[in-house]
Amino acid sequence: MSDQIKHECGLAFLRLLKPLSHYSEKYGTALYGLNKMQLLLQKQRNRGQDGAGLACIKLDEPPGHRYISRQRSLSPNYLKDLFSNIFSHFDELAPEKFENPEWLKRNKPYVGELYLGHLRYGTHGDNSIETVHPFLRQNNWITRNLVLAGNFNLTNVDELFSQLVQLGQYPKAQSDTVTVLEKLGHFLDDEVERLYTWFKPDGYSNQEINQLIFKHLDVARMLRRACKKFDGGFVMGGMIGHGDAFVLRDPNGIRPAYYYSDDEVVVVASERPAIQTAMNVRYKEVKEIKEGHALIVKKDGRILEEPYTQPGEKRSCSFERIYFSRGTDRDIYLERKQLGEQLTTRALEAVNHDLENTVWSAVPNTAETAFYGLIDGLEKYLNKSKAAEIKKLHKKGELKGLDKILNLRPRVEKIIVKDAKMRTFIADEVVRGDMVSHVYDVTYGIVKNNMDKLVLLDDSIVRGTTLRDSIIKIANRLNPASMVILSSAPQIRYPDCYGIDMSQMSKFVAFRAMIELLRENGREHLLEEAYDRCLAQKDLPKDQIKNELVSLYDQFSEEEISNKIAVLLTPPEVDIPVKVIYQSVEGLHNACPHSRGDWYFTGNYPTPGGNAVANRAFMYYMEKKEIRAY
Repeated sequence: MSDQIKHECGLAFLRLLKPLSHYSEKYGTALYGLNKMQLLLQKQRNRGQDGAGLACIKLDEPPGHRYISRQRSLSPNYLKDLFSNIFSHFDELAPEKFENPEWLKRNKPYVGELYLGHLRYGTHGDNSIETVHPFLRQNNWITRNLVLAGNFNLTNVDELFSQLVQLGQYPKAQSDTVTVLEKLGHFLDDEVERLYTWFKPDGYSNQEINQLIFKHLDVARMLRRACKKFDGGFVMGGMIGHGDAFVLRDPNGIRPAYYYSDDEVVVVASERPAIQTAMNVRYKEVKEIKEGHALIVKKDGRILEEPYTQPGEKRSCSFERIYFSRGTDRDIYLERKQLGEQLTTRALEAVNHDLENTVWSAVPNTAETAFYGLIDGLEKYLNKSKAAEIKKLHKKGELKGLDKILNLRPRVEKIIVKDAKMRTFIADEVVRGDMVSHVYDVTYGIVKNNMDKLVLLDDSIVRGTTLRDSIIKIANRLNPASMVILSSAPQIRYPDCYGIDMSQMSKFVAFRAMIELLRENGREHLLEEAYDRCLAQKDLPKDQIKNELVSLYDQFSEEEISNKIAVLLTPPEVDIPVKVIYQSVEGLHNACPHSRGDWYFTGNYPTPGGNAVANRAFMYYMEKKEIRAY
């Protein structure tokens, strides 16, 4: 991907279902759970490069012994730093102690039965250690302790925060995470108090009531009450001090969550391949947490998948399939290939089906899988074309020219090369800009001067800055006759509000192209009219708000906007024709049939808060406010 965008975080949860001695005897270490968590986080490091954290809970520890441990890191080598600090507790241990699981559990942190880990991508705001998950809500009553980590963004934090204040609370910050933590914590307290008042009249001691709460705490009920008003995309993992745990997924399944369980472990992660690799299990053994459901693991080891809200239409984030998730997932790999193949017909039309004089290349690195699909499409086209030509020869009764037909192949080359990340401390902006433009390089001597057409495939185009300032500029040095830029994703037109760092309209090249077209066609007044309609709606209930950006884009065809994008992305010194071709929304749905979340392309948001965010982002643009819209 040429435009780097930050996005949703990564989650990992693990519950050991057997005594620690079982893992020590079978796998040779009492740190089995800790080792698996390290693998689960390492295999999801693509989901967070700003920090990482891990929390552990020990079951059945007596009073006076620490039963919750947490470590977080913001180091540039955050995973190495995180686990170095954790494993330092076991340095220089005598072998007889290291091999004694009971001693380790009683005397060392992070030797327990429950683990919750997190990888952070800071999409907005502060990136201090205080923003790194997991978060703790501590209490002297074991059943009121809550550990929380999540991959989430809510559109209605202000509303939820106000509800907490009305309860008399004083949250320490007005953020998604603190609001969710206190919201869940409030209803956890309420559920514990309900059970306490239920059992107390029966003459049980407080210690006996604790044991009854362990057994009867209704986690699903607590989640139903706490999450009733949540509007957004989320996967949240929580561990309660006594040993109950949960991972819940939003009602539309926007954010991904997968799990695996057997008689030894329950494992949850944001991505399926992480579980497959860490646990050495097959694709079909890893299940998806259903939308609007929570996977609940009780202290006694019972595993439940229960609805905590009314599931809505499944609208899983299609950007996960295009770019965010690792391409080692079987389904995602095949879908990305299909995204590339869907572009074949229009790409061939753009080069007049002239395969002899066209060079094809991918923009490294994440577009490579889609590029394989494009190659498949070209080869299928060639096979049909060759068959037709051979039939013509056969009909004429001659085989002259057969070798030429059979030897025709797509000219697939590695033209664009991504160098190591360049850092420069030059203050002069012109010189500095020239240095940054060389993040990408090219392979010289392959493209025939002024004869070959050059086709480059990227997985998506958000801002277009890197294409304009680096890739197109340096590819032009090869002197192609023309250049075609393919995007395996459709035009990104609308802000995201569920965890992707795409919330400012002025940064979208598709939006800038639409604005330019309005001005060129004398329709600039439509911007003010749309702004007035947004203002008129801003205090309406969210489910009554209409996305006013849609009518602006509807003024022009997709091709008109793509052509204007090509103009915006072409540097002044490039004098060859440059064409930009985007995936169609229909093509996206054909390639990714089970991930229908397409709001950044269509403006069709899965939750009521989405339209409000889209209108707010547009109003901020009109008011020249460079701030996030949620």
